[in-house]
Parts: sequence; structure tokens; C-alpha cells
Amino acid sequence: MLLSVFFTANSMAQRINFNTQKNWSLNKKELIFNVGATQFLGDLGGADRANYDYSLRDWDWQALGYSAGIGYRFRFHPMFATTSMLSYLMVRGNDKNSEEPIRKARNLNFKSSMFELQQRLEVILFSVEKFSPTYNLPGARGGKRRNQQYYLFGGVGATYFNPKGQYKDGKWYALRPMMTEGQSKPYSPIAFTLPMGFGFRLGMGAQWRIGIEATYNMVFSDYLDDVSTVCANPANYSDPIAQYFVNPSDPAITQVGGMNWFGAGYQRGDNRQRDSYYRLNFVIVKNLTYKDYGRQRIKTKKDKFSGIKIR
Repeated sequence: MLLSVFFTANSMAQRINFNTQKNWSLNKKELIFNVGATQFLGDLGGADRANYDYSLRDWDWQALGYSAGIGYRFRFHPMFATTSMLSYLMVRGNDKNSEEPIRKARNLNFKSSMFELQQRLEVILFSVEKFSPTYNLPGARGGKRRNQQYYLFGGVGATYFNPKGQYKDGKWYALRPMMTEGQSKPYSPIAFTLPMGFGFRLGMGAQWRIGIEATYNMVFSDYLDDVSTVCANPANYSDPIAQYFVNPSDPAITQVGGMNWFGAGYQRGDNRQRDSYYRLNFVIVKNLTYKDYGRQRIKTKKDKFSGIKIR
């Protein structure tokens, strides 16, 4: 009888120990993988209406890109964590996709490979983190595992970008060296970013989670798409490929009544607003702490039993 009470109490104590909010410490170190879609918001492409650029109303489904990344997350408080992320992204835009007449007539296009490094702070709004015992005594009933997190995040980052345009022959050419807006020197291919967003994660056992993250990234550059200010004069360029990318519009449409919509000095982009992009990622998380914790428990038990002397 006494032995039965002892084992029952011991089993309950173990279950209570593993099913409390203190279990956030079992998720301190995590390895993160993500893959998803990108949507560029800038001067090129967009929806079929004016005055909606740089907003969700300017969404262009035909210009969806993709991204993939790897990161490390360290949780230093029940409500806070910091994450370092390295990502590869592809963003793109094309005026042909727009039904807005002036954009469509401008006929510019681009795609850009980007390498991005970010450091962000996460605020965990709500979490349920419960673990059942790793072993059960005979006849004892195991507890359920529950692992959920809902969080907001923001941070700083830097990105390297390399916009390319598609020529008439279908080949892609780097636009930055051409200085298509008549710059005296090429713009910087590196820009700071401000990521902000929200996400949730669901546990798939003690060591794995899956989730979704939505991120808005503000970029401190207006040249992700190689378009920012005013049109240059194609006659000032000796390279016929550069001449095309300076102004690929159709003269039959843009040069009427003695006016050239995209003549030298006329507006080509809008440098009052910087470029940005959205990311929607599927996230896979590997818990590195729980494995270490299990090893430590085994080591502690071994040390405990090795210290017992048999007389």
C-alpha cells in the first residue's frame, strides 16, 4: 500500500514538473529553416490602379518570387527571444503585368537575387509549452505534450541585391553597371532593412515545430528594381543594350502630339518612397536544448547511481 502511494505520488510529481510554463527553458536554443514566397513593392509592375503603389492594393500575383533561409534562435526570457537569420530571396516586377496605362507603356522589368542577414527581437504574446515525462512508471498514465507560440518580431538587417533586366533576346543583363538613370556612379548594392512581422509555431513532439511567418521588409534603398528618379537620354549611351534599358517603351504609344512620356528628364520612378517587399514563409524549427537537457538528465542519473555504495 505504502509502496503504491509512493510510486503514484512520484509519477504525479514528474508529470507536474514537465507540464508547467517553466518549460520555456527547454526551448532556449533552436535551429530554424524556412521557405516561402516574396512580393516586391516598388516602382515596377503592380496592380491596375494608380496611387496604390507600395501598398497591399498594389499586389501583383504574376510577380511572386521565392525565398529560403536558415537561422539560430536564442530565448532568454519566457516572453523574449532573439533570432539571427541568413536568407536568399528572389524578387521581381514587370510593367507588362500592370493594367495602369502609364506603367504598362513604360515597359520596364527586373528580377533581383538578394542575400539578406537579419537580427531580430521576438515578443512572445502567448505560449503553451507542456511536456510529458520521458518515461512512465508501470501503470502510470502519461501526460500530453502541447507546444504553441504566437509572437511579434522586429529587427534590423542588411541585404545585397543585384537587379537584372530581360532584353529583347530573352537574356538577362545586370542593370546596376549601366547606370540607366544617368548617374555619375553606380548606386550601392548593399542596403539596410527593417523587418517586422508576426508568426505562430506548433509543436510536433519535443524537438520539432512547424509554423508560418509573415514579414514586411522596409529597404533603405529605392534601387532594388533599378528605378528611382528621372529618365536619361539613350543617345548618351554607346551600348545598344544599355540604350534599350534606359527607355524600352514603344514610341508609337509614348511619343504622341509632340510629347515624349519618358523623354530625358521626365519622371521614371518615385524616389520619395523606398522599395519594400513581403515574405510569407513556412518554418521548420529544431529544438537543440531539449536534446541537451535529456543528455544532462541521463548523466545526472548515472552520477547518482554511481555514487551508491553496496555493503
